[in-house]
Amino acid sequence: MRMPSTLLKEFIVSLGGKAGSTVEAYQRELRHFLDWISRRAGNSGPFNPQQQLTKTALQTYMAYLQSENHSISHCARVKSAVGAFARWLIEEKELLRRNPARGVELPPQPLLAPRELSADQRYVLRSLVERQEDARGEALFALGYWAGCRVSDVAWLRMEHLHIGPKVGWVHVGYKGGKTRDIDLLNSVRRPLYTYLQQGDRDQDSSFVFSSQRAARFTEAGIHHWFRSLKARANKEEWSLIDDITFHDLRHDFAHRARAAGWTIEEVAYYLGHVTKKGTPAIQTTARYTQVSRERVKDKLRLISG
Repeated sequence: MRMPSTLLKEFIVSLGGKAGSTVEAYQRELRHFLDWISRRAGNSGPFNPQQQLTKTALQTYMAYLQSENHSISHCARVKSAVGAFARWLIEEKELLRRNPARGVELPPQPLLAPRELSADQRYVLRSLVERQEDARGEALFALGYWAGCRVSDVAWLRMEHLHIGPKVGWVHVGYKGGKTRDIDLLNSVRRPLYTYLQQGDRDQDSSFVFSSQRAARFTEAGIHHWFRSLKARANKEEWSLIDDITFHDLRHDFAHRARAAGWTIEEVAYYLGHVTKKGTPAIQTTARYTQVSRERVKDKLRLISG
């Protein structure tokens, strides 16, 4: 089959209203797909959409992509590109009667266990925080790592909800979804928060614990930017361990460490704010946070005796 270069070029031109990245992706994926079709048995002649652009061809190509370990999101992008091309062939060129993308099902995205950090990753992150000697940064990190707070919990934390002293500490958090709760804090959180309040460079007139020079509060985007800047201080060896870790991964890791410390799943659910509208623990959500990984099971295989 000769590549339908003219048809493909016309179709790409018709996408003028779409973002440049989308147009490039469509063109790339369609070229790969049409080239794959051209190498199938019986397709050596001119391109015939009605005979060659079929549901069977697309399903077989999807199976091929999955066998080559392409992600589900990549397969979805291919399906979208083929579907758009077929729709154009139907509506604008009248060269096709049926869209092959219709009815093609993709497997659901695998439900991956939320992030559990390795001992080395924890060490690197904690070392970076300590090395930067930044009171605000230490308090931000502590709330994520030692209290499992969401980034929204931290960004919207108000002074009136913070109860921190030299020896005691608890906070009222839960901005997301209005699921507020009172949680006691480890000294690992209380100390940096107390230090930040006493010595940190915060706007004393702000009603928020974490103030900003640009806005009334240190926003979620600001916290994510701070965390990326923290990681950027890592050396090459450290960076290889932490480059893809996010602030929210600190919350996931806290849940894993709490379970390892003997907390019940209900206790973890309460502390993290996983509750239903009725106020009962949302066990299914927390179970996702603490499901075991293949690596952990592999390590414990050695403990089985005969």
